Amino acid sequence: MDNLRTEGECLIFLPTARTARRYRICLAPLKTYVQSIISSWKQGAAPLDSSTRTVLVVDSDPTARELLTRLFQRVGYRVREASAGDQALAQAQREQPGLAILDVGLPGISGYELCRELKDRFGSELPVVLVSGERTEPFDRVGGLLIGADDYIVKPFDPDEVLARTRRLLDRPQGPKRRRRTDSEANVGSLTRRELQVLRLLAEGLGQPAIARELVITPKTVSTHIQRILAKLGVHNQAQAVAAAYRLGLNDNGDTPTHRRS
Repeated sequence: MDNLRTEGECLIFLPTARTARRYRICLAPLKTYVQSIISSWKQGAAPLDSSTRTVLVVDSDPTARELLTRLFQRVGYRVREASAGDQALAQAQREQPGLAILDVGLPGISGYELCRELKDRFGSELPVVLVSGERTEPFDRVGGLLIGADDYIVKPFDPDEVLARTRRLLDRPQGPKRRRRTDSEANVGSLTRRELQVLRLLAEGLGQPAIARELVITPKTVSTHIQRILAKLGVHNQAQAVAAAYRLGLNDNGDTPTHRRS
């Protein structure tokens, strides 16, 4: 039998001499390499070159922040904490993180909005993970992913699962390129003023009856506008349209992209 042994969090596989002969494996260099890795971990070196990475943990719940902070510090990552979106943006500006973990229900700036802001500032290469104990429905998770999050984890979570899912993101190659606009974002300029109003209200979470009341139009007219919005943006459902609205900031009260009048 081949040898299986554990070192810390790792499972080490060492082939027997018989297996080595069968597959023509040279055991000496392999054992030396494995032993050097184990030795460096025991001496406190962070695996996978994680000492150069910083994790930004943003959660208004101090207990959840402490849990995540200890979890990542235990495996050698630097951690920076924030309890609100504006604090997180200021911290990220001082020190760009290698990964951001954001609670969806933050005070002030929501986790969805903070995710979009971080992606706009640092590009799509910055991994962002959303977590929530309240927004746990499938459409909540899908919405978060469509906005640009790289993963969505539901509370309460298993620490080992968090590590496994975030390490995959931390260890992927990162480059300096910024996120390109999707086709749906580029086509927002073709929307009429009324269609932009409908899209903005959708992004704010209003349903068709509420949008009809807000704009003093019939629900049937709202439905027609939504179908036109989907066709112009080249998307298949309202969640994808709302994701484009979040990425462009149409849920804010600021200026909207140039568009033609209805």
